[in-house]
Amino acid sequence: MKAPHLFFRICFFVMFIAVGFTAKAQTTAFKPKDPALFKTIARMDSVMFNAFNNRNMDVLKTLFAADVEFYNDGKGVTGYAATMAGFKGIFENKQAADLRRDLLPESLEVYPMPGFGAIEMGTHRFTHTENG
Repeated sequence: MKAPHLFFRICFFVMFIAVGFTAKAQTTAFKPKDPALFKTIARMDSVMFNAFNNRNMDVLKTLFAADVEFYNDGKGVTGYAATMAGFKGIFENKQAADLRRDLLPESLEVYPMPGFGAIEMGTHRFTHTENG
């Protein structure tokens, strides 16, 4: 009877330590390998989502290359036309009229991909009022 209790105590202790390490890892400030690239990506993120939040299709159209490809695990590959149509659909949807996206700045991470570009990661808050 004591052996199972000991087992659960050990498991709980290991989980407690693992959660402690995870929490500590998440509080460590990100240090970009390329500060100039980080600053550029952060600025362009701001430009893009200011345009999104203000429903500015003219700006959004300038921010994507004609040969852009987005990979979505549910829809597959979409290009420029589908991306712009998606934005337009969101902007015209009365139920999504107040949809906005805000980056939590402290969560931004940028990883260079030499010869290709960069990967941006971060926590984004999407807000929308529904039924008041």
